[in-house]
Amino acid sequence: MGLEEKLPSGVLLTSVEKAAGWARARSVWPATFGLACCAIELFQTGGPKHDLARFGMERASNTPRQADLMIVAGRLSQKMAPVLRQIYDQMADPKWVISMGVCASSGGMFNNYAIVQGVDHVVPVDIYLPGCPPRPEMLMDSILKLHDKIINMKLGKNRERQIAELEEARLNLRPLHLISPEGPEL
Repeated sequence: MGLEEKLPSGVLLTSVEKAAGWARARSVWPATFGLACCAIELFQTGGPKHDLARFGMERASNTPRQADLMIVAGRLSQKMAPVLRQIYDQMADPKWVISMGVCASSGGMFNNYAIVQGVDHVVPVDIYLPGCPPRPEMLMDSILKLHDKIINMKLGKNRERQIAELEEARLNLRPLHLISPEGPEL
């Protein structure tokens, strides 16, 4: 018999981190950064069929100071990269970034000097959304995954420790090399 069974109905037990994470996840305001054809799908997501308002995201910010989620939709040119970084720097903490589409994630089919080969060269990316262009349903799924990430985020010193542990784990990852039974690498 646990503590939950002894409490009267209507009493909720949770931690401050979980309550703060739930509140943060339900109040994410996006700053749209539509650069190419992916932006059409991004705008479609705010329409009546998909309705971002269900997640408290109906207010797309025109100013970065009121936004905490940047959705980069489409290819990023070298000339636009400093502008993107400036807008990211003006956003309040905590802030998150979704890289929408293959062009934003890796440069896509544009492998030339004018296009940045991935938005993660300019700003840190939390969620990568593949596709050319990705469907609104895929964007909704990535937003829900970001909500899960926000809800489970630690606070205070625990957050700093969590970030340090994640960075250390990523630095210790070894590159993938396939080795045949004979010994030489494939």
